[in-house]
Amino acid sequence: MAINLQKGQREKLTTGNFTVGLGWDTNTTATGADFDLDASVFILGDNKKILTDQHFVFYNNLKSPDGAVEHTGDNRTGEGDGDDESIRIDLSKIDDKATEICIVVTIEDYEARKQNFGQVRNSFVRIVDNSSNEEVMKFELDEDFSVETAVEFGRIYKRNGEWKFEAIGTGMPGGLGDFLNKYN
Repeated sequence: MAINLQKGQREKLTTGNFTVGLGWDTNTTATGADFDLDASVFILGDNKKILTDQHFVFYNNLKSPDGAVEHTGDNRTGEGDGDDESIRIDLSKIDDKATEICIVVTIEDYEARKQNFGQVRNSFVRIVDNSSNEEVMKFELDEDFSVETAVEFGRIYKRNGEWKFEAIGTGMPGGLGDFLNKYN
């Protein structure tokens, strides 16, 4: 039975080999422009900074150098049910210096398209065990983000040798560059 997480809730991961599924639906905008939401992963060390540039996994760098984190590709529309973008993670391969994996979603070209997360609904992040294909936990973002254009959906972190997931759901104005500045 999957655990339904609340914002800020932390749970121990019961598997080290899983897929992070992210999903959302978009409203139509006054401009009529399609939404392109992008999932990205920052693999951080003790100092809360990206281990190397290659430990930033996104649509232009689909795999971490250790092979532990793999983005399955960019979904440019978010159409259809289920996961819109997925990231496979195998913690048995993760770099020893890694202590945190941050999962963020940003809106591509949000300024020109006049888009924000207030126009996005039914957002979620979920953890699916790769061996059983069962959903282990899910966090549905039910907050109304009226001006935010980037959201940290969740983070996977290591404490005392155990990996856990924390439901974050924190939005901020800005885009991918702002997260790069934060974690570089």
